[in-house]
Amino acid sequence: MEKRTYRDRAEYMIKAVSKRRKKIKEMAINYKGGKCCICGYDKCNSALDFHHTNGDKQFGLSVRGLTRSWDRTKTELDKCILVCANCHREIHEGITQ
Repeated sequence: MEKRTYRDRAEYMIKAVSKRRKKIKEMAINYKGGKCCICGYDKCNSALDFHHTNGDKQFGLSVRGLTRSWDRTKTELDKCILVCANCHREIHEGITQ
């Protein structure tokens, strides 16, 4: 029997990781209330971001950050607010508080 390599399973692994990240993001959005805390937007999960409100950021909660355990993710989420992409950009521009 030939030894399997990552390359043999690459497509499966890529899909599995993508599915897990999507699931964790959905759980994180629900954990933070399911909508932008500024304007109430809730139509598309892809348009919702997590904005850190304090300087104690251990890791980002972008797609790459959503590979950690749910417990670690939840600890990081407790430092954030859920905002839509537009409100998030306005926060960084100093337009919205």
